Amino acid sequence: MSRIGLQPITLPQGVTFKMNGTVAEVTGKLGTLTFEIPEGITATVDGSEIYFARNSDKRQTKMLHGTTRSIIENLVLGVSEGFTKELELVGVGYRAALQGNTISLSIGFKHQVTVDIPNDLKVEVPSQTAIKIFGIDKQKVGQFAASVRALRPPEPYKGKGIRYLGEYVKKKEVKTSVS
Repeated sequence: MSRIGLQPITLPQGVTFKMNGTVAEVTGKLGTLTFEIPEGITATVDGSEIYFARNSDKRQTKMLHGTTRSIIENLVLGVSEGFTKELELVGVGYRAALQGNTISLSIGFKHQVTVDIPNDLKVEVPSQTAIKIFGIDKQKVGQFAASVRALRPPEPYKGKGIRYLGEYVKKKEVKTSVS
């Protein structure tokens, strides 16, 4: 039994939810997002709350029940507040700069690394060692942040690299020879 799928979603002020067949459309002050609800799951709106139900107790339907509810909740949060991921560059000479629709990174390679910013995301570089990514789609914000981080993930000996703000990197002890 999905406990998450049974919880209702409360719509904030200014957010509307519509069903067009199996496609859910959520509109708010920041934009509009859509999601196709899987077969076997139904969404109903009662006032300012959205309820989800499943039509069978098959294993696949049970799994999709809570997942669908969580995705719709993220759509509601995205169009009302948006999502932010912050990255920090740690290392001597590691820098980031915003150049039009690309981020230019100096991350220890002999050349500059440039990353194109997707159209539906906003990126700020408040300092040379910080990157802020903002968007209404949680999956796209997280995926872009992960792809930037993957260019130079933190290494375990000195901790140099690109990491999420506040991420703890467990450092290894340097190997020493016994004599």
